[in-house]
Formats: sequence, C-alpha cells, structure tokens
Amino acid sequence: MGEKKLKLKVCGLKYPENIIHLTNLQPAYMGFIFYPKSPRYCKEFIPVEIMLKIPSSIKKVGVFVNENIPTMKEIFDQYALDIIQLHGNESTAVCEELKSTGVDLIKAFQIDSEFDFKELIPYKDTCDYFLFDTKYSSYGGSGKSFDWNVLRDYDNEKPFFLSGGIDISSLEKIEKLKNMNLHALDINSMFETKPGMKEVGKVANFIRIMKNQNTEIQTL
Repeated sequence: MGEKKLKLKVCGLKYPENIIHLTNLQPAYMGFIFYPKSPRYCKEFIPVEIMLKIPSSIKKVGVFVNENIPTMKEIFDQYALDIIQLHGNESTAVCEELKSTGVDLIKAFQIDSEFDFKELIPYKDTCDYFLFDTKYSSYGGSGKSFDWNVLRDYDNEKPFFLSGGIDISSLEKIEKLKNMNLHALDINSMFETKPGMKEVGKVANFIRIMKNQNTEIQTL
C-alpha cells in the first residue's frame, strides 16, 4: 500500500496452543471475542496466563457486543487487554464512559449499500478507530465482504479496520484502497479450520503474499 504501513489483526481466537503459534507471526493485533452467543466466545477456553504470554508488542483486543461497562472493564483488567472493540449497537454515551477510563476504543459498524456514514460523526471524539464489517442479520462475522466501493462516501478522518470475508483473493481489491485511511485488515473466518481455530500456515502465507505484492504490512 505504497509507503503506508498496513497492520494485521487476527480475530476470533480461543484455543491456547493456536494462540501461542500465531504470536510467532507477530500480527499487530489479536482479537478475542467475549460475546457469549458467538461460536468464538473465548472466556471459558483461554486461561489468563496464556494471555499474559502474548508479547506486549501485540495489542490484545477484547470484542464485546452490547455488554455492560462494569463487565467489560473487569474482563479488560483480568485479561490484560489493550483495546476494547464494541461490535454491537453501543451508544456514544457508552464510548464516552469507557474512554474516560483511559481505554482505547474500536467501534464497529455493519456496512451495506445503504449505510449512511454520517452515523459515524457522533463517535469521532471518543473512538480511536472505526471498524467496517459486512452487515449481517446477527452480530459477528458473515464470512462475506461488503461492496468496498461504498467507502468512497467515508471522509477518512478516522483510521479504520477493514473486516468481512477477507482472504488472499482480496488483496488485489485492497490495493485499490491505498489512498484511504485504512489502518489494518481484520481476518477471521476465512482462515479457520473450525470456529476459533486459525490455520497458522494460511495466515503466514497471507502475510508473505502481501509482502510480495509490495503491500506494506507492519509486523512487529
């Protein structure tokens, strides 16, 4: 992506050995889903000591869906997380309260052809990043991409994560977004053998191909 350093987030992790193997690839972010209805719900699978073994250079993202603030803060502290990702219909008031505690925030939005990017305006002051995912009937990944052409309506003021069905075949289209404020790619279901279990070799190959295509990816 030219001179821009594009980062990688591997999301939806829940198996300890798999997590440790993925740390060797040094993605910039690793995402952990604390939404009980998700098949990638991790709280009952990941001991705290495993999280503490993740190098500090890799930012640990806790993903929540319409969760109450005390629970989010408790989990944030318990698992030594670095960032909270809000993936539901959280209000600006929730963002403001979390931000007042010093937490870095990613606010996710489900995107389709009818999405009005003006909805982002109230969140700009309290969120550090936005995440654009494919609109789906339930919360969480659909394994499908939205039409990235709609991003031309985004004002690019806030850096964003791109999510939704991203795999190796997506890289050519992603290159066309090089003039946008794209901060990181968020990969998940397209790199799994089952929910929460990532295929380490496939992730490694994704990183390799990005580099071969002269797309700058930042691994730490």
